[in-house]
Amino acid sequence: MSGIEVREAAWDDPAGEALRRAMEAEMELRYADRLAEFAARAEELQITLGVQAEKVVYVGVAYDEHGLPVGHAALRDAGPDVELKRMYVAPSHRGKGVSTALLAGAEEAARALGAARIILQTGDRQPDAVRLYEREGYTRVPVFAPYEWLTFSICMEKPL
Repeated sequence: MSGIEVREAAWDDPAGEALRRAMEAEMELRYADRLAEFAARAEELQITLGVQAEKVVYVGVAYDEHGLPVGHAALRDAGPDVELKRMYVAPSHRGKGVSTALLAGAEEAARALGAARIILQTGDRQPDAVRLYEREGYTRVPVFAPYEWLTFSICMEKPL
């Protein structure tokens, strides 16, 4: 899809916040049967899977040709690496190149930050995401912290 523009934004940007809420709602539906188990386990292990705003080093919001925010991606500081977080495309714009544009923007930002690689975690009920990442040169790696207890995790990397 032509006309997609990825703009850098602050973590608290209203368009970004709305897209993250939409993603969370979709993931809650997709993984509904697992949520109670994960919440109890996270509390037991004192693990926070949410993104801490102070660790976010990049946010990209994708806009379509009409100026409508249609996608989101963020990078979290992970030592020598950055972790791709909250990659999301509105259902109405999937299959139109938004995710590829978001990923390119995140990779460009990661390189500018001097990151050695991008790492990410996704789930087994997100096969479209896995195909996208594989197509864009990401390869699977062992599940890394704090996701090792999430039995459905798929972790990937792309050296930069």
